[in-house]
Amino acid sequence: MSRVTTIIVNYRLKYFLEQTLLSVREAYQKVSGHTIVIDNNSGDDSIDYLKERFDDVTFICNTENVGFSKANNQGFNLADTDYILVLNPDTIIGENTLKDTIEWMDSHDDCAAIGVKMIDGNGNFLPESKRSFPSIWNSFCKLFGLSAIFPKSRLFARYHLRYLPEDEPHIVETLAGAFMLLRTSIVKEIGGFDEDFFMYGEDMDLSYRMSANGKACYYLPTPIIHYKGECTKTESINYVKIFYEAMHIFYRKHYPRRSFMSKIFVNGAIGMRMVIGAISSTIIKPIKQKLKRSHKAADTYIVSSNPSPIIKILHQEGFSENVHNISKINALPISNNPINIILDDREMNYNSIIHSIMKHSHQNHYFHIFSGRNNIIISPKSQR
Repeated sequence: MSRVTTIIVNYRLKYFLEQTLLSVREAYQKVSGHTIVIDNNSGDDSIDYLKERFDDVTFICNTENVGFSKANNQGFNLADTDYILVLNPDTIIGENTLKDTIEWMDSHDDCAAIGVKMIDGNGNFLPESKRSFPSIWNSFCKLFGLSAIFPKSRLFARYHLRYLPEDEPHIVETLAGAFMLLRTSIVKEIGGFDEDFFMYGEDMDLSYRMSANGKACYYLPTPIIHYKGECTKTESINYVKIFYEAMHIFYRKHYPRRSFMSKIFVNGAIGMRMVIGAISSTIIKPIKQKLKRSHKAADTYIVSSNPSPIIKILHQEGFSENVHNISKINALPISNNPINIILDDREMNYNSIIHSIMKHSHQNHYFHIFSGRNNIIISPKSQR
């Protein structure tokens, strides 16, 4: 009998989702499980493409985009396993991810949910891996950069709990919906995600309700990759409005006496982010574009024993010079200059890919994965 049901909500991310499904399949070698994919009316060939490749996955196709909460609840209603894993379609989990988290859950009766150490596609730790509840003070410190200025302060850095070591387990207040291992009985007892949250905030709300029932959320330093930002344009004003309006729903529901203050804060935050967005588009974006162009001029190292199909793609995309082939990632040269690193998934499993990116993470290292199944190079959005 399966121990875990993995639920993934998709919207136009078929190549990223293919990687996710393959990594989950890899993890099922150590823990039995079943996967449900809910497509929120992608309007492309995502499901037809994936159905041909994953006959062991249950696919549900919605005729409209019903949002993250409602789509996940569709999966919750079908789950009959001990645990449910809510997982984003732009993630890669390791071979031991499910084994480690389920063993922890089995041995901690107070544990209702587990989150993990999320890194981006270049190996950088994502601070939203562990968070506190979004009080107005915590949100204020995040919005105005106090948490970044004083990352070890228990007063200013509570939003992302930056003062807690990222390589140690902790009880935390809220987890990220990109990866949440949940105890099925508790999820169904409290009614799943609140569908008033279309996107964003539903993970905090669920964490809050589990806490109110006397259960704990744990953060474990088991690493996964989360290509943050692939699902949405996180710098757009529409994203900002959806995010902060979700915060207002949270305040109105759980802190009703602060509802008026939260509305003022939300409007102020949206206005502030609009100003920041204007500055970003006129000053920061041109710099990023320049950096993107520099990536093509940088040395590119292909980690593969058969680089020919990768070289062909690089030439088509304008990476025509400074391309090198190495058989092992440990052969990377020591350099402070920007370099592109392409890992070949024909020769590396996803567990190895995650740990290679973590081990060789550097501010000037830009990682890509060659998908030999469909002959494309998959990269974090910020790089391409």
